[in-house]
Amino acid sequence: MAPPVLPQAPARRVKLLKTEVSRRTAWILRAASILVPLAGWWALSVSGVVEDTFLPSPPAVWSAGMAMVESGDLPNDLLASLGRIGAGFGLAVLIAVPLGFAMGTLGWAQPLLEPVIGILRYLPASAFIPLLIIWLGIGEVSKIALLVLGVVFFNTLMTADAVRQVPARLLEVSAILGAGRARVAARVVFPYALPGILDAMRVNAAAAWNFVVVAELIAATSGLGYRITRAQRFLQTDRIFAILIVIGLIGLTIDITLRLLRSRVGRWAQ
Repeated sequence: MAPPVLPQAPARRVKLLKTEVSRRTAWILRAASILVPLAGWWALSVSGVVEDTFLPSPPAVWSAGMAMVESGDLPNDLLASLGRIGAGFGLAVLIAVPLGFAMGTLGWAQPLLEPVIGILRYLPASAFIPLLIIWLGIGEVSKIALLVLGVVFFNTLMTADAVRQVPARLLEVSAILGAGRARVAARVVFPYALPGILDAMRVNAAAAWNFVVVAELIAATSGLGYRITRAQRFLQTDRIFAILIVIGLIGLTIDITLRLLRSRVGRWAQ
């Protein structure tokens, strides 16, 4: 006699850690991430719980921003800060990418460079401001140097990590096909690591903005950090909020630009 067939338990659905949402839902969530904090800010400012001096309303911030635009202060300060960002961050990338590439590909470069870079990256860049002023003065050179110090070490190590992610099998196949070291580095390693290098630049671009504002807070006659200091002296918190919003929007624009660039040069890494 055949054994009775037992009913099978229904298969359990496996809940994945990473889930996807529809495009429409994603845009709704993006809008909510902006509109909900804005509505909370507006409600708190008009409720009277916090004085206008400490928390100006969004319309007051908008009016202050427009006043700075009409006077020319905001465009001039924005251009000054963007120029420092371009020079300092660009120079840091020009230094960090070759160093990181060498650390990720050359056997002698990592033990030679990683210890000293590992130490230097833990030194606060802002602590170098007095030395930079003594060495380089209070002009543009010291501000750009502060940006380089604040970005270059982290960017170097993150670039090296991206280069090390190149699969060994890819390098072996390239060698078997007769490609030399220079050709492998240019045609295999660099293209594979480029999306990771751009991700490192995205992360460190935010740090560059932090350092340029710090530099302008201390010794500057132009720039967004300088304008924040001027507004603080006269308790113009509406102007401070307006400048902070501008910095956030510019940073978001840089981030989106680098993300789009990454998606174009590294579609295979999506």
